[in-house]
Amino acid sequence: MKQCLFCDIGAKKIKSDVVYEDDSVMVFRDIHPKRPIHWLVIPQKHIANLNDLKDAALAGHLLTVVGRLAKKHGFAQNGYRVIVNTNAHGGQEVDHLHIHILAGCHAGPMVTE
Repeated sequence: MKQCLFCDIGAKKIKSDVVYEDDSVMVFRDIHPKRPIHWLVIPQKHIANLNDLKDAALAGHLLTVVGRLAKKHGFAQNGYRVIVNTNAHGGQEVDHLHIHILAGCHAGPMVTE
């Protein structure tokens, strides 16, 4: 496997602004935020994308962490957007499964191009 940016962040070889971490998940602030809150949720183990996620318990844990953080940090009630980009046509830029949490302002409607 080639070098993976998010594996290096998870292993703390690259510094990040960590919001939450446990044995299987890490959440950190995006370095190029698109909203006042723009966090990335990654599995600690390398999974390239959503197509490769076979562990139902891990999938549930990733989403449960999203909801728990939304409540803890006060943006659950107003709402937030969750995005998982997969492969080139889905806009995935880093080949490590990650969930974007976008919050802190009105997201607007989903737009199709």
